[in-house]
Amino acid sequence: MVLSALLRFVYPPPASLFLTAMSIMSCASLVIAGLMEITGKSMIHYSKMFNTSNTKVEGSKRKMIEFSGRNGMLLAYFPAFVAGVASLTFMQDEGRRFTLVTSAIAVHFFKRLFEVLFIHKYSGSMPIDTVIIISGSYFLYAACVAYSQHLTAGFPEPMIDLKYAGTAMFLVGIIGNFYHHYLLSKLRKGGEKQYKIPHGGLFNLVICPHYLFEILEFIGISCISQTVFPLSFTVGSTSYLIGRSYATRKWYLSKFEDFPKDVKAILPYVF
Repeated sequence: MVLSALLRFVYPPPASLFLTAMSIMSCASLVIAGLMEITGKSMIHYSKMFNTSNTKVEGSKRKMIEFSGRNGMLLAYFPAFVAGVASLTFMQDEGRRFTLVTSAIAVHFFKRLFEVLFIHKYSGSMPIDTVIIISGSYFLYAACVAYSQHLTAGFPEPMIDLKYAGTAMFLVGIIGNFYHHYLLSKLRKGGEKQYKIPHGGLFNLVICPHYLFEILEFIGISCISQTVFPLSFTVGSTSYLIGRSYATRKWYLSKFEDFPKDVKAILPYVF
């Protein structure tokens, strides 16, 4: 009954062991990463919440290659952008849905690269293992979304078509995400490095509105695609970003005595 209801919204899962494995692994790993964020054991060593004492311990055991924060993020996002553009360019005549979803992937990662170059301010570094993890994860995401869409060729369309609603959600998400990243970039003037409490936009209600809009982007891509892999990735990413927003709010509460207690983590008035 649940499966029949689900198939009203998504294509039947393709007979691909690779995509099935990737769907399970991506969702499970992101859920675990979200839980680790909540417990203060971040797997990704590039944010202000990362326990620097762990870095010192690891550094005493082995010399880790590091990139500047900006270069690290460029390396992390560029392969996924290439995958999106390549899919859009070399896999033409796959239908409107394929064009929409690969365009969304390309635009999503182009925006991230643009923000790295012109919006975000970086003061730290990124170890090479973190760069590899993020880069590989996003590249596989972009490639698997395109591949799963390609495998739907010849399948009947889902009974409920969500591709245009998904496009609208994606656009709202990417605009909202960019706007709040822009607000964050304006907090530190000149060479300032100290963190400040964000304000403006939805920052007056939640500490991570950019994560909320990023979730909306992923939901939009899932609705455009209506295949199992992006849906499973979205479930995992939502779990991870909820965990990360919880850790972010906890960090602000620990660093700023005047942090407003009524500002939630990611969902206004709720969480």
